[in-house]
Amino acid sequence: MATLEDKILGDKLHNYCSSSEDEDECENSDTESGKHVKKTEETPSNPPEIDAWEGTSTNTGPKGVIKDWQRYKQLENEKRAEDEKEKLELLKKLTLTVQSALDEEKEKAAAEDPELAELLDDGFLLDYQKQRMQEMFEQVNHNIKFGQVTSLSTGQEFLDAIDKEHKSVKVIVHIYENDVDSCRVMNNCLIKLCKLYPYVKFCSIVSSKAGMTNKFKSSGVPALLVYKAGNLIGNFVKLADELGNEFLPEDVQDFLVEHGMLEDKSCKPTIIRSQYDSDSD
Repeated sequence: MATLEDKILGDKLHNYCSSSEDEDECENSDTESGKHVKKTEETPSNPPEIDAWEGTSTNTGPKGVIKDWQRYKQLENEKRAEDEKEKLELLKKLTLTVQSALDEEKEKAAAEDPELAELLDDGFLLDYQKQRMQEMFEQVNHNIKFGQVTSLSTGQEFLDAIDKEHKSVKVIVHIYENDVDSCRVMNNCLIKLCKLYPYVKFCSIVSSKAGMTNKFKSSGVPALLVYKAGNLIGNFVKLADELGNEFLPEDVQDFLVEHGMLEDKSCKPTIIRSQYDSDSD
């Protein structure tokens, strides 16, 4: 069995070709083959009449390109707006259809099988969900409740409170001295925290009874040692330097939550938080 000193200290802390290139290639090709290109004069024809725009452009200049692009974006936006409107109408229709079918199913179940109708009731489903989530939390953790601070009288009781406890239980031991103000404040804080965290085992022991040295008695208290499965997972000494001589239970809670020693209750699912907290009262 580990010694008290071992328990306190812990064992391990995403083809283009330019016109100039085309001309060069054409000249080289004509020279090699011995063929000559004859230039003929072409009589300019009258420009075609401009018809109404039908979705394509005969103007390849910058203004024509910009106009075509603006018209394209306009049509694209109009199409998108029509698609969104159609989707909303379809969703609304589907919602009404599903709700109507569910109501019909409930009425049919109520007429044929009252027990089945009860299963389809929203309230029943919500209660069942709460119950299952609560059971899951208890399986992950444990269902051993304490709700009070256990006073330890000897070093052996200190070791037994750690070694003989269930491996899923977290044990927080306060080592204190009666004549230190911050130790008395810490004891009062733990009395309230043990109610808020009934599944955590809170203990307290006078440093002299735990076999601490005089130096620890004068400068190490108040101290909180946290154990789980017999291992030291948190060692916080001389907490007055961190919290001061006057502090509240909320201050101690925030400190332990910040260091991962206590559960952050704000992270618990709302569906079971009220039921869980009522068990702590």
